[in-house]
Amino acid sequence: MTAYQDQDPQETREWLEALEAVVAVEGTDKARHLIGNLIEAARKHGIDTPYSATTPYINTIPTEKEPTYPGDRQLEQRLRALIRWNAMAMVARANKHTSVGGHIATFQSSATMYEVGFNHFFKGHDHPDGADMVFFQGHAAPGMYARAFLEGRISEEQLANFRQEAHLDGVSSYPHPWLMPTFWQFPTVSMGLGPLQAIYQARFMKYMDARGMSPMNTRKVWAFLGDGEMDEPESTGAIGLAVREKLDNLVFVINANLQRLDGPVRGNGKVVQELEGSFRGAGWNVIKVLWGPGWDVLLQKDTSGRLMQLMMETVDGEYQAYKAKNGAFVRENFFGKYPETAELVKNMTDEEIFGLTRGGHSPRKMYAAYKAATEHKGQPTVIIAKTIKGYGMGPFGEGAMTAHNQKKLDVDGLKYFRDRFGLPISDAQLENDVPFYKPEDSHELIKYLHERRSVLGGYLPSRVDRASSLPTPELSAFDMILKGTADREMSSTMLFGRILAIILRDKELGKRVVPIIPDEARTFGLEGLFRQVGIYDPAGQLYEPVDADQVSWYKQATNGQVLQEGINEAGSMSSWLAAATAYANYGEAMIPFYIYYSMFGYQRVGDLVWLGGDMRARGFIIGGTAGRTTLEGEGLQHQDGHNLVFFSAVPNCKAYDPTYGYEMAVIIRAGLQEMFTDKKDVFYYITAMNENYPHPAMPEENRDQIEQGILRGLYPFSKSKAKHKARVQLLGSGTILREVEKAAAMLEADWKVATDVWSATSFSELAREGQACVRENRLNPEAPQKVPYVTATLEPTQGPIIAATDYIHLYTEQVRSFMPRRYVTLGTDGFGRSDTREALRKFFEVDAANIVITALKALADEGTIAASVVSQAIKKYDINPTLGMPSSR
Repeated sequence: MTAYQDQDPQETREWLEALEAVVAVEGTDKARHLIGNLIEAARKHGIDTPYSATTPYINTIPTEKEPTYPGDRQLEQRLRALIRWNAMAMVARANKHTSVGGHIATFQSSATMYEVGFNHFFKGHDHPDGADMVFFQGHAAPGMYARAFLEGRISEEQLANFRQEAHLDGVSSYPHPWLMPTFWQFPTVSMGLGPLQAIYQARFMKYMDARGMSPMNTRKVWAFLGDGEMDEPESTGAIGLAVREKLDNLVFVINANLQRLDGPVRGNGKVVQELEGSFRGAGWNVIKVLWGPGWDVLLQKDTSGRLMQLMMETVDGEYQAYKAKNGAFVRENFFGKYPETAELVKNMTDEEIFGLTRGGHSPRKMYAAYKAATEHKGQPTVIIAKTIKGYGMGPFGEGAMTAHNQKKLDVDGLKYFRDRFGLPISDAQLENDVPFYKPEDSHELIKYLHERRSVLGGYLPSRVDRASSLPTPELSAFDMILKGTADREMSSTMLFGRILAIILRDKELGKRVVPIIPDEARTFGLEGLFRQVGIYDPAGQLYEPVDADQVSWYKQATNGQVLQEGINEAGSMSSWLAAATAYANYGEAMIPFYIYYSMFGYQRVGDLVWLGGDMRARGFIIGGTAGRTTLEGEGLQHQDGHNLVFFSAVPNCKAYDPTYGYEMAVIIRAGLQEMFTDKKDVFYYITAMNENYPHPAMPEENRDQIEQGILRGLYPFSKSKAKHKARVQLLGSGTILREVEKAAAMLEADWKVATDVWSATSFSELAREGQACVRENRLNPEAPQKVPYVTATLEPTQGPIIAATDYIHLYTEQVRSFMPRRYVTLGTDGFGRSDTREALRKFFEVDAANIVITALKALADEGTIAASVVSQAIKKYDINPTLGMPSSR
């Protein structure tokens, strides 16, 4: 409304009456068309017509447009009551006997939303169109277990052992595929990652369809989210992509119970309106489900418009209080604000007023919203459903600030809950424990439950691996890489590009490769992929690229293979997750390679990497421009010296730091074998550098042993033939192996020290194998004692062992306890800085000169040489001992 003084109210009324007539006779679509044209005409005349992304605080779908509910509502209500009870019972029972925690209130607020989906929308794995993908809200997990219990998929023992998995047959706290590999598909309780994953999963579903790998048909991706969760940046960070790529296979369902973990989401505002504005402004189809059927009658009687006004004026903090109090409080403090609204409820009892439900608790309202969402074309849909946290708990937590932390109910609380939902459980049963309730399989409720899931194609959540095992190329397929580069200098990143090209040409594997690049394809030398396999874009290419006259021009195509994500590590990682779990979600194994600036890797998307381990992802992550000193000039925020440690902390991630092309080829081929032939639930992190240097050929002699050594983490690179009295063992990886090689030459030429060089491709794999040996020996004290691989490999050698890498000391220190004798490590702790590679390596004390000094000092400590020799070397190589540790400078 504006401050304009209407000089002709009659004309205004005529315009409004004309609009009403159009709506009544020709419908809302025609009215919307007319209004749109009027606004467009107004703008041409310079008339300011501000856009409003929000609509009145009422249901989007009017009562007269609601479809007929197809199910047996009475049976479904009784089923919901059973599921509600068992979900509550498993948490309350676990916390009666232990202190494992859990959440009751979240599922109670969303039970109706889930059950309408389970009974009428969520397609299972045996549906002709394929399964829907449902991202269940993590805190609502007890409800999914309770339903699976009635379905016979989870036992009573498992329910009783909720959150007790270490030594009992229990179920996990939240959705965790690693812990329940045939049940859960998607980890979601790290808030914000569910919506982000869902968007990229919906895009990947269209990618798979466009490339002819897996038809989309009517499949949908559903993401159930909390209104508090929407404050996470990841929750809404990619909603623009969903619009740009017209993801009409995506449905967000936001449970707006107005409470986060410790209080109201927007006590002074209206989170529903805020979310509507964000999503509608981005271009989503928005459906609000705010009020249950009882409100329809009141809104119909509201000829003054006061009720709608009051609904809009009331802030969320007040709405929360209304459901935490009683009907008399609502009558006085809500309806009593205006005479017109008080009049609307004068014939209603306080109980009837308090019984007015919110839309998310109405099966009819939710069904209408889901049906509209699944039929909508050209846009993603968000359904914002208003509910009550702890619905059904009454004075024992319903709508209360403490609802999220409610884990127990006393006997009175259990009786209230039982009576509220009409469950056939006696007082005597409640005195001893919190019983579960499951009717016989022949009971009409159980039969109905199975019938509905049979129609929809089976049970959810459920994780099924129906993908075929893929053949692994012979190592000889990478012969071009194994032969080395002779005198030609290349980076390992460039050689990775050649390895990828070889796999893309493979008749069996090529079409399954999913190259994922944030925005640095040319930095990594991968721009050739644009022309070779194209960049996926559902719109194709609507323009001629500026580099069309070049060999590797920017080619977009509807069936393109590359996912070029822009400056977006989190989105790239989400695409990788979708591809890396395609074997379970599409029945087709895809082979994702995600390459990025290593420094912007784990620390930017660490939560998603950990999630990838949980969800049993299979694929390759390539840390480009890896190492603290290889990326000269870029400085502190670009130079990575720690991500190998972070990645190796993920239990099923195999992290490698190869130096030469043949090492990388061996590792990638082994990954193909392990993940896609043997179908093991691991993933690989492999570093790649941008430093150019010659790459030797893989030795022909003892090739099998070298291959095994590369994969286990250590193999002999060169053995000294010198007969000097002093001898050392130098271990290196990545580009610092080349500094180790230089140091070996300097030790032999300048100091008469025989030096053996070892390529240590993975200190983390050496550490894991060593830890496994130690454990086996500890628990089998009378059996022959196993010797860790790194111990057995280095024990026959002579002299102190020196390890140098481009990573923090912690990376090499993890194998100290397995070393057979004196072990000294060099690393790059501290912040990076801008300079040349040579200067950076000298600064961090991992260059050849510092490796020489370290080796000499180790020999002096053992008494093999005099300490004065070390002093001579420090002077010779111009090392300043007074500077302090690099990490403190």
